[in-house]
Amino acid sequence: MKYVIVTGMSGAGKSTAMKMMEDMGYFCVDNLPIPLLDKMIEFSDHATSNELQKVAIGIDVRNGMELEDIKPVLDSLKEKQVSLEILFLEAEDEVLVKRYKETRRNHPLAKEERLDKGIAKERARLSYLKANADYIIDTSQLLTRELKAEMEKIFIHNQQYKNLFVTILSFGYKYGIPSDADLVFDVRFLPNPYYVEGLRAKTGNDSEIQEYVLQFDEAHTFLDKLEDMIQFLIPNYIAEGKSQLVIAVGCTGGKHRSVTLANELYKRLSNTKDYGLRIEHRDITKDAQRGK
Repeated sequence: MKYVIVTGMSGAGKSTAMKMMEDMGYFCVDNLPIPLLDKMIEFSDHATSNELQKVAIGIDVRNGMELEDIKPVLDSLKEKQVSLEILFLEAEDEVLVKRYKETRRNHPLAKEERLDKGIAKERARLSYLKANADYIIDTSQLLTRELKAEMEKIFIHNQQYKNLFVTILSFGYKYGIPSDADLVFDVRFLPNPYYVEGLRAKTGNDSEIQEYVLQFDEAHTFLDKLEDMIQFLIPNYIAEGKSQLVIAVGCTGGKHRSVTLANELYKRLSNTKDYGLRIEHRDITKDAQRGK
């Protein structure tokens, strides 16, 4: 028998995660009263149905003050050597506020207070579950398919999960440095394809731009040094408990040099199984949009 508690911040994607767990063959029970948690597990342990071999249980702030009773319940299950894991869905405060405003939903703890007050209360109530989580997935920058891929790594492929998701982000300085960037690298020292006949309209996703940028030894030296530094940093970020890392690579317009080097860095890091990885080109189409 295998049990997973699915919990986390309201608006971080718990409902979506529960649907994914169901698709992966888990019997899902959402908003189970905490006093019934051990009863549910006892029932499942003695059930003959194959449907109850893997069970996902949704627990969050909707359980109210019962959350204060979660520690002794989990301690008791641990003493009984129950195979229980905790998946915690996380997101940055700004992202949660944005999602709530877009859906026009009310936060369960905000009531008549401001939304950020409700989020702060929720973090406090869920602090024990987060501190004891086996897996923490920060969905602030994740698409639904990327969340699915991360969950499949854990619950289907049984890969060791390091709770870190890395985003490689290209951008243009003239549109501003990304506010969520952890590491920012300026590649404007390289010759700019923008001024080369026939290359201006193309992007770093085109082979002509890639060949132009990568013909310079400085580009390869930069990538070698950057890769070496990131490979050093990531294990330390994982040990520190960081769940999201945004590596931003910038050039003037975010269309040529930064896209090319971000793509190359993504290729170099993509063989790892120690963390999730995605790439995004924030400003790649903005020049074209302005020209319309």
